[in-house]
Amino acid sequence: MGHPIASALVNVWLRTLLTIWRAKRQLRRNGPRPLMAVGRVKLRTLPTDIDLLGHMNNGRYASLFDLGRFDLLVRNGIWDTFQEKGWYGVVASSTITFRKSLNLWQRFTIETRLHGHDDKSVYMVHRAVVRGEVYAEMVVRSRFLRRTGGIVPLDELFDVLGRRDDLPPLEPWMTEWAAATALPSTRAEAPSIWE
Repeated sequence: MGHPIASALVNVWLRTLLTIWRAKRQLRRNGPRPLMAVGRVKLRTLPTDIDLLGHMNNGRYASLFDLGRFDLLVRNGIWDTFQEKGWYGVVASSTITFRKSLNLWQRFTIETRLHGHDDKSVYMVHRAVVRGEVYAEMVVRSRFLRRTGGIVPLDELFDVLGRRDDLPPLEPWMTEWAAATALPSTRAEAPSIWE
């Protein structure tokens, strides 16, 4: 039997590759989805997702919500553009709220939707849903970077995608949350001082 860490890593990689493959197949069959479409990925809680308390580990949600981002970006055509341009997305900040636990072998759906943007970042919402009921929700603020260095301006992103910027404005609490959770720029000092 393999090492538990290696097994968990293979599990995440395998789920990611299967998600991308399925999303590419859907893109070929149905064409790109609208920017504001809700993406859905059906999963089951596996033993590698479970913590010592017998339910889905809180850290695993973020890894599985990545699958929702991959699915959505592939199916709305953004993924291929990113590959051609040498762009990629990174999570700048996120927050998650839990309502109910997901247990071993439980079926659930990851729902993902673009939510809006500010001058630098795009916001997405992920949900873990069981039979239409929200079990957990995560808000993610992402930035798009160039492999050659620097941030991709959002007006350039929309121009390259050939789509107009029709994402709705952010709610005030999201703007406040982004400001309140921001760390100093990578060019500024950020000493770890505990008071």
